[in-house]
Amino acid sequence: MRKLVGSMDTAQDGENLANVRHIILVLSGKGGVGKSTVSTQIALALRHAGKKVGILDVDLCGPSIPRMLNAQGQDVHQCDSGWVPVYVDQEKTISLMSIGFLLERPDDAVVWRGPKKNAMIKQFISDVAWGELDFLIVDTPPGTSDEHISTVEALRAFKPMGAILVTTPQAVSVGDVRRELTFCKKTGLAVIGIVENMSGFVCPHCTECTNIFSKGGGEELARHAGVPFLGCVPLDPLLCQSLEQGKDFLQEFPKSPVYPAITSIAQHILSKASLSC
Repeated sequence: MRKLVGSMDTAQDGENLANVRHIILVLSGKGGVGKSTVSTQIALALRHAGKKVGILDVDLCGPSIPRMLNAQGQDVHQCDSGWVPVYVDQEKTISLMSIGFLLERPDDAVVWRGPKKNAMIKQFISDVAWGELDFLIVDTPPGTSDEHISTVEALRAFKPMGAILVTTPQAVSVGDVRRELTFCKKTGLAVIGIVENMSGFVCPHCTECTNIFSKGGGEELARHAGVPFLGCVPLDPLLCQSLEQGKDFLQEFPKSPVYPAITSIAQHILSKASLSC
């Protein structure tokens, strides 16, 4: 692990989240469904809507968001209130904390047992000095393990707005999301809605969308579960390219079919947030 820069006195419990208005967890039943992609694009869409957003990446074994936001290699500093998150833009409208910033080398593996992972998650939640935020997006690892329980329990006192569940159209992925819904019910976590990611492939030449992974599984699950369906996000090579290069996809490719899908999800979140105020 890299050394942190600066000195720190431990902040009082809850102090660093006191000025965070809404906390949203992003969950997936299995890996590879694009959970981190959805997390980053929702954060960017909320930023474009004029909101100040933080992203907490608690996927300890697969911290991909620093690369997606072109923030890898940054140092994490300390202040009297705790760890200062890395700011993604000059205006400081998006801040990010990830274990990826604490690794000596990007390819280092986090080979930890459960208790150490849980302790790191709790420290991320208590010791990051976010300041004032409209939204904190918590990107979680796939599944329903100890890490998820630790995250939900550590955030319970701050009354999270709820969870967004990400799936792909295939039955195997939708089946895993059913278990994620059960997890939310058992832990008392509200479900904001379900997102069906990789719902069709956008041809880079003619922009026609082909349903290579089938379609509609997420929407059908949402209907049966009685939770909102937030929309289908197609697989666009331009989005993949933007993530690899750490660029703002929504700003650069507003004509992509992904753009209205992501902005619609963000609008749903904003509407729900306004009702809860």
